[in-house]
Amino acid sequence: MVFIHDTRRTLMMVVDLVNTLPGFDGEDTLQTPDDLARFLVTNPYTGVVRTDDEEVAAVRAVRSRLRELWQVDREGAVPLVNEMLADGEALPRLVIHDEYDWHIHATSDDSPLATRMMVEAAMAFIDVIRSDEYDRVRTCAADDCESVYIDYSKNGSKRYCDTGNCGNRMNVIAYRARKARERA
Repeated sequence: MVFIHDTRRTLMMVVDLVNTLPGFDGEDTLQTPDDLARFLVTNPYTGVVRTDDEEVAAVRAVRSRLRELWQVDREGAVPLVNEMLADGEALPRLVIHDEYDWHIHATSDDSPLATRMMVEAAMAFIDVIRSDEYDRVRTCAADDCESVYIDYSKNGSKRYCDTGNCGNRMNVIAYRARKARERA
């Protein structure tokens, strides 16, 4: 699955952001301005960024809206995406800056960070929907993991997230179960 650089970068940000929600371990990894600052090192944003308690609260509030995109199919995603675009008062425009070639910004640079994240996510999911690749929007298949991911593999066979060692852990569990059956 090939997406243009800004779509893929945004999809990776959305996965990272959604995966800050409390998962099977109950840990919420986006609680403080320092947590947000660390998140923004991996997922940088231009424009106004305050990383204060108010901004953290706003970004945290966006996460569950974005998580909904993993709980619906392609058709179910359309109204969610349209609502995000409307709520963010999206007005797409082409821009070029830093090391990035031409790409789309759909909000002003002084819009709140949470709004820019939500609208960029909606714009990226437009590409996923339009390219009919929504079946690659997945939740980890590990029994004890709720992390999300986008399957970028050529054949669409990825089953586990990248947040931990879910694939290795599940393979070890399956191996041990096979060995136990062989001994029995």
